[in-house]
Amino acid sequence: MIRQLPDLLIDPVVRMALAEDLGRAGDVTAQACIPEGARMKAVFAARKPGVLAGIDCVRLAVLALDPQATIVVKLRDGEAFEAGAVLAEVEADARAFLAAERTALNLLGRLCGIATLTRAYVDAVAGTRARIADTRKTTPGLRALEKHAVACGGGANHRFGLDDAILIKDNHIAVCGGVSAAVRRARAAVGHLMKIEVEVDSLDQLDQALAETPDVIMLDNFSLEALTEAVRRRKTSPFGAVILEASGGVSLETVAAIARTGVDVISVGALTHSAPALDIGLDVTSG
Repeated sequence: MIRQLPDLLIDPVVRMALAEDLGRAGDVTAQACIPEGARMKAVFAARKPGVLAGIDCVRLAVLALDPQATIVVKLRDGEAFEAGAVLAEVEADARAFLAAERTALNLLGRLCGIATLTRAYVDAVAGTRARIADTRKTTPGLRALEKHAVACGGGANHRFGLDDAILIKDNHIAVCGGVSAAVRRARAAVGHLMKIEVEVDSLDQLDQALAETPDVIMLDNFSLEALTEAVRRRKTSPFGAVILEASGGVSLETVAAIARTGVDVISVGALTHSAPALDIGLDVTSG
């Protein structure tokens, strides 16, 4: 079962989106066309198959404008659905519901798109040891929701931000003067619970990193042959086990072959920066 995000994390995003859409005067169209006090019923329905993520955004968007609304969620985040599936049923004040519609659909479609794409990557590496992970290439302000959507699709979350793990990249290495120096400085600076990952772009750098025994080594833009060799060197290294993460230019067309090299993790920025929104619509059932 997917762990649900608390409303405390979702509500500020929803309210910010509503405020952006309502502007200075609210929904002038609904106010002009819809009689005050009118009620309506509608369903959020999938136009295409996918994986659900962000259904709580619908609930919170509607309740923000009509606290007396009734929302019946038909599926939980992480569940797959077919085209035509009803994701939620809503009865609410018509003016409020129509004003909340676009915010609810924008967030739901975006998050379902991420979950659906993630599931495709996870399915592509089934039968291997590799796990699919996201990156920090998220939409500003939506990171918690987008990383939740990755989890809904069966992916793993990489570090959430700059403060929860050390990731030594090529520019850090260049300034420090080498892989070994960078890892040693990092280990000396942090406590025993902070994990250390170092990015390498060659087998020579891999050997240097293995000797320093970080928790994770990121193999950046390695060829399939180099990834296979990296796994072999890890297996025969006298310095102990280390997690190997492949990264850089991963696509649905290449991810299976990357997984078959024996790496432990494959990080994919496209999960969040390139996922297309899933087509979900609002269908009125009575007014």
